[in-house]
Amino acid sequence: MHDKTSRTFLKTISWRVVATMTTMTIVFSFTKELSLSFGIGAIEVFSKMLLYYFHERVWNKVSWGRGLVPSSVISENTNNSDHN
Repeated sequence: MHDKTSRTFLKTISWRVVATMTTMTIVFSFTKELSLSFGIGAIEVFSKMLLYYFHERVWNKVSWGRGLVPSSVISENTNNSDHN
């Protein structure tokens, strides 16, 4: 089963919040400069969000490492697809 584009987008945003806060904390711990921390965070959040989104979409097309989905799950998801 593939993730919907909207799911990938929300995962992208939630991960970027965590990762950017981490980067800003690391920059601040080394430099003690709040403006530099926010500046680097601002650049990083947009560039890496875009890269992560495309990275997820490419991996969504790769079948390596995925198990087979039982046919009962496939038919259940097909029947419920109108509700998503």
